[in-house]
Amino acid sequence: MKLEGGCYCGQVRYAAEGEPMLKAQCHCRECQYISGGGPNMFTLMPIAGFSYTKGTPKQFTRSDLEGAVTRDFCAECGTHLITRRPGLPAAVLKIGTLDDPSLFGSPQMAIFTIDKQDFHVIPEGMPSFERLPQR
Repeated sequence: MKLEGGCYCGQVRYAAEGEPMLKAQCHCRECQYISGGGPNMFTLMPIAGFSYTKGTPKQFTRSDLEGAVTRDFCAECGTHLITRRPGLPAAVLKIGTLDDPSLFGSPQMAIFTIDKQDFHVIPEGMPSFERLPQR
């Protein structure tokens, strides 16, 4: 599978090839900041198949957190494109940045529901976890 997408202003573009490793929605407080309040819809794509095809994103990593993630975003329009988690061989790809978000289908699970807000919706019957599911 090949997914393509980019930022709102078009200055940064990417391609992600491979099979999605996971499709989920994250309710953690950090994702609420990035999404503007709602859960973050994402898919894990193999990092080896991910590349920027146009432009170079700016990166941000909080220096005050142990094991902090790195967030790639467009320096011009601010669109959050991917997250890189230390030790995870995958790009956490933000669904809203896909050229065709319908390719996402439906999330397989909801994670970090410990931070879920009352206005967040988890589809009935979807597996949900207070933090990450055990491997």
